[in-house]
Amino acid sequence: MGKLDNKCAIITGGASGIGLATSQLLAEEGAAVVIADIDAEPGKRAEQKINAAGGRAVFVQCDVSRAEDCRRAVQTAVEKFGRLDILVNNAGIIRRADVLDTTEEEWDRVMEVNVKSVFLMSKYAIPEMVKQGGGSIVNIASGWGLKGGRKAVSYCASKGAVVNMTRAMAIDHGPQNIRVNCICPGDTDTPMLRHEARQLGQAEDKFMAEAAQRPLNRYGQPGEIAQAVLFLVSDAASYITAAVLAVDGGGTA
Repeated sequence: MGKLDNKCAIITGGASGIGLATSQLLAEEGAAVVIADIDAEPGKRAEQKINAAGGRAVFVQCDVSRAEDCRRAVQTAVEKFGRLDILVNNAGIIRRADVLDTTEEEWDRVMEVNVKSVFLMSKYAIPEMVKQGGGSIVNIASGWGLKGGRKAVSYCASKGAVVNMTRAMAIDHGPQNIRVNCICPGDTDTPMLRHEARQLGQAEDKFMAEAAQRPLNRYGQPGEIAQAVLFLVSDAASYITAAVLAVDGGGTA
């Protein structure tokens, strides 16, 4: 028996990086998963891989900044699997720039993908969770939602918002038996992290070596963040809500 048998989960940004690792792990633990991602080819590959391994998955192409796309992702979960128990708000982007070098369009897009998406996905998911007596939401923020970072002002602002949205949502929806928690990863070996090196004009090997400079002396792997998600959405965390969990190798210390 898996930890998530008979449950259904939506994972935004579920086709790569932390989202892909989470989609695969939750499926391995018995959940039916809806992979919501803007990129169609990786999303279809993730769906096929999970189904080929004996899991249950469906891909939905989704721009998480658009209300209709978010509503459709939730509707797909209910139509395909009959319920919705888990929402992992993982989709995110980063623009490495300070205030002076960030355009208004870049600021807006970071806020749309990183913050507005949490609002929209939760807005449509929570009523379905209420119908069945509860659920679990995990918002993926960042260590830079807890402290500042160099040349990442829009990202830091967005992830700080996700941290406090988590607390507010936990207060509002705890009486409906919906737990809302937040994970703050440190630097994790994903395509997005490596893309930061290019944004900053740094050599990738040097950038990744700097990312490893934390008490555990390494950067994280997507599967390690996925394990924290699994814990928070499982019954092992049944009395945990409004928590903000740093999974960062000690980086925020």
